[in-house]
Amino acid sequence: MTDATNGTTDMRSVRFRKEREAGWTRLEALVMKVERSGMTSLNFAEARDLASFYRQTVNSLSVAREISLDRALLAYLENLAARAYLVIYAPQARLTSVVARLFTQGIPQAVRRSGGVLLIGFGLMFMGALLGYFLYQQDSSWFYTFVPGELAATRTPAASPAMLERTLYGQDDTLMNSLASFASTLFSHNTQVAILVFSLGVFCTAPSFLLTFYNGTMLGAFFALFADKGLGYDAFAWLSIHGVTEISAICIACAGGVQLGLAVLMPGQMTRKDALRIRGRDATKLLILAAVMLLAAAILEGFFRQLVQSAELRLLIGWGIGGLWVAWLALAGRTPAEHSG
Repeated sequence: MTDATNGTTDMRSVRFRKEREAGWTRLEALVMKVERSGMTSLNFAEARDLASFYRQTVNSLSVAREISLDRALLAYLENLAARAYLVIYAPQARLTSVVARLFTQGIPQAVRRSGGVLLIGFGLMFMGALLGYFLYQQDSSWFYTFVPGELAATRTPAASPAMLERTLYGQDDTLMNSLASFASTLFSHNTQVAILVFSLGVFCTAPSFLLTFYNGTMLGAFFALFADKGLGYDAFAWLSIHGVTEISAICIACAGGVQLGLAVLMPGQMTRKDALRIRGRDATKLLILAAVMLLAAAILEGFFRQLVQSAELRLLIGWGIGGLWVAWLALAGRTPAEHSG
């Protein structure tokens, strides 16, 4: 009895396959073509056939399940239907289009949604800089508290104005090598700070706050050193050419960390897991932006800052590039709702 039943099932499977196999074969060929070359490789007739044979295959699969055909045929149809579904309905974006969409829409929109945490990041840096500046004015020994020795090098309160001016405009090879080493050290330091202020933000935001604030005090003390020697304008221009981009990157990384911290501290009606997942999307985009800005700052720091010897031109380049960052982030990828607003 069992053998007879199996024989009947096999015959039904053979007949069922024979009646419909041409359509499955055609669908499989179209799916393979899309998997290999993308949906744009199909002409109109092929795209129409893809949709038509996909529907037929899904119907065949439904019927095959109802009449209990052999498992091998069911597995084949399930696999074919799943592959066809993916090529028809899944996003067909290439890596280049995904990256382009990230920079033309994703990152600018994430920045505009993160106004509050960005204000916190920039505010902490600014307040730290003010504290570092005024404490140095009260007592220059605070410089050694805020500025690490490897960053300060010969730039200390004991240095003469002439020596400090040479570090801003010097052209001799020894000094240029020293400046290149300083630039490399400063970039490495700021990159580490950016990574830390982002990654530590999940721990209730406090570490991100402290690191950003401390980096501000270091900046303020460093500027106060030059201002105290009558070189404030020159130092401001020297820092601007790369600092507008680099310091902004640290503040943006801090904002990303704060996003994560707020998801832990104030998840609202969501679970902390869901809040981290949702806020983490914008936080990750802010980190990518900070990384891109640090890379741009490295180029400015490694080349333009020492090649450009005019304070005015340094200011123009630094703040001009800062204006381009603002224009991109403020205007790119605006939605209809943003335009109407």
